[in-house]
Amino acid sequence: MEAQLAGRSAQDTLLRACALMFLFRALFRAGDETQRSMWEERIVRLIGELVPCSGGSVVVGVTPQEIAADCVAVPLYLRGDICGLLAVWFPPEEEEHIEEHRETLTAVGTLASAALDSARDVDVLRTENALLRASIDPSEAGIVGESPAVLKLLQMIARVAPRETPVLVLGETGTGKELVAQALHRLSPRRAGPFRAINCAALSEALLESELFGHEKGAFTGAAAQKKGKLELAEGGTVLLDEIGELALPLQAKLLRVLQQKEFERVGGTRTLALDVRVIAATNRELAEEARRGAFREDLYHRLNVVALRVPALRERAGDILPLARYFLERATTRCRRRVTGISEEAERRLTEYGWPGNVRELENAIERAVVMGQAEMLQAEDLPEAVLGGLGDHEATGSMATTMTQTKRELILAACRESGGDHNKAAAKLNIHPNSLRRLVRVLGLKESLTGGSV
Repeated sequence: MEAQLAGRSAQDTLLRACALMFLFRALFRAGDETQRSMWEERIVRLIGELVPCSGGSVVVGVTPQEIAADCVAVPLYLRGDICGLLAVWFPPEEEEHIEEHRETLTAVGTLASAALDSARDVDVLRTENALLRASIDPSEAGIVGESPAVLKLLQMIARVAPRETPVLVLGETGTGKELVAQALHRLSPRRAGPFRAINCAALSEALLESELFGHEKGAFTGAAAQKKGKLELAEGGTVLLDEIGELALPLQAKLLRVLQQKEFERVGGTRTLALDVRVIAATNRELAEEARRGAFREDLYHRLNVVALRVPALRERAGDILPLARYFLERATTRCRRRVTGISEEAERRLTEYGWPGNVRELENAIERAVVMGQAEMLQAEDLPEAVLGGLGDHEATGSMATTMTQTKRELILAACRESGGDHNKAAAKLNIHPNSLRRLVRVLGLKESLTGGSV
């Protein structure tokens, strides 16, 4: 009889353990607050069958030190890092048994952590499967990482790419917006067609109009022959309009017609041409705000913003810094024909401590520079740019330190621009940053009026 009872008890414990893993996995993947509350309530109810608690909660994004002192809290782990905790309250009469209950809760926390890891692995596999089915490798597209932000982005790409709807790709400079656009193209039914990208900030209004729509012979001085524009050359494929926020208002009206009517005319032409392209727009601006103040056509914004994909900044996906660094290291060693076997611990520490205001592009440039400048087989900390060795990114500085850093940046930029005679490429080279990063800093720091001729 005792053996039967012991066997039944073990069976009940096993069933509860399986149920808890299922419930935690469901909680982790819940789509909204209502679902999360439902799964949390079931978890607490099941825990109540294991220990005589008076209530409990599952909290994400905090540590045991941040929870109330009148409960027993055990951490929940995801890939070895604390991602939340299980907090349980006990009635006063159970105080003498707290340590015994803590052991039980720690076991529950271990089950929960295993469930969270399992759910994450399923998400990774589903994303990879969707990408493989469409014959695209994330690493080949340059979209490297396993952070929650990147996984969510890849899932959205896989879901949106097969549709014909316009896509607006948002994100800071250097986050990889063009790579997202390329992935959308490769995953789409248009993958066999051309992919054309045009930077709306790189050309004057007149040149950009010709670049987009093409022109007829004699349309303007120097138009010696007919030329097809990027839109026409992308027939049956995809066009990326990068930095769409820089597009002049007259061109915005013409682009709106292309999106709505699927037709256009070449500059200087009278014949209306049908067009079959998918338009993807990208910007580092807040277009909603631009539209509210009249700097961007509101009707075009809503036409482009059918689906918006936001590319996370590198500081929002810090866990991807080292995988990205190793990926760029492999590419740089091949390109530079130099043998580098890995990254030293000190260099890795410096890479992870830096704030990366220039995002993935800045990281790629830093790794390539280190490969070029270094001499050892391991990439060393001293091979990295001075900015990275400083260790602080913009988002980590506060108070007087932030003010000092901002003023120093302003002075350095103004000095570099003066010494370069207003040439922004030379000024960027002096500052050892990308010209686009310099433009962003000039805009963010409000330096346009301070620079003569507005050349940057």
